[in-house]
Amino acid sequence: MRVVIADDNTIVREGLAALLRGRGHEVVTAVEEGTAVLPVLVDHEVDVVVMDIRMPPTHTDEGVRAAIQVKTLHPGVGVLLFSQYAEVRWARTLLDVATVGVGYLLKDRVAEVTTFIDSLQQVAAGHVVLDPEVAAALVQAPRPLRDRLGRLTARETDVLRLMAEGRSNTAIADSLHLSSGTVEKHVTAVFAKLGLEATPSDHRRVLAVLRFLAA
Repeated sequence: MRVVIADDNTIVREGLAALLRGRGHEVVTAVEEGTAVLPVLVDHEVDVVVMDIRMPPTHTDEGVRAAIQVKTLHPGVGVLLFSQYAEVRWARTLLDVATVGVGYLLKDRVAEVTTFIDSLQQVAAGHVVLDPEVAAALVQAPRPLRDRLGRLTARETDVLRLMAEGRSNTAIADSLHLSSGTVEKHVTAVFAKLGLEATPSDHRRVLAVLRFLAA
């Protein structure tokens, strides 16, 4: 992967850079402000950006605003918000702009290097990766939602669980030894049973995963 890191904490920034380089990934650059990311994307091929949220100058939402600019101007570049704060409004703001190639992980909950790198690769591949705490805060599961999830068959639940892991329909088919067409039918059934209708932006896959994680 070709990665850009944006974090004003020198230890975190340089630590992530060393970790990624040690695993064979290319760190294009590591910067301390979100505004420094966009010029890099103009001049370099980048797969994913790791972005802190609270950065200079105000230490409020600079990272989120920079992430929105990245996804708006460079939709093919993945963005992983990597923060110590679980803020629903920031996650919603980002998901309103992009429902592919985005993620939100909490720094103090990532215990394994392999887990972090796998999440980064999932985001770079266009999937959505959310910390369970963030997902639960996004969608509080009332009783009717739990009832809807209870209507899923065992196979549909398996498909939804793998969707929550960020897997594509093809990867789900391989994992469950099913045809792609069968997986598509299961996904359609999941959407129907969860009451998720098609929309112009078609956020159904993300919404289905969020509801599964929150239940």
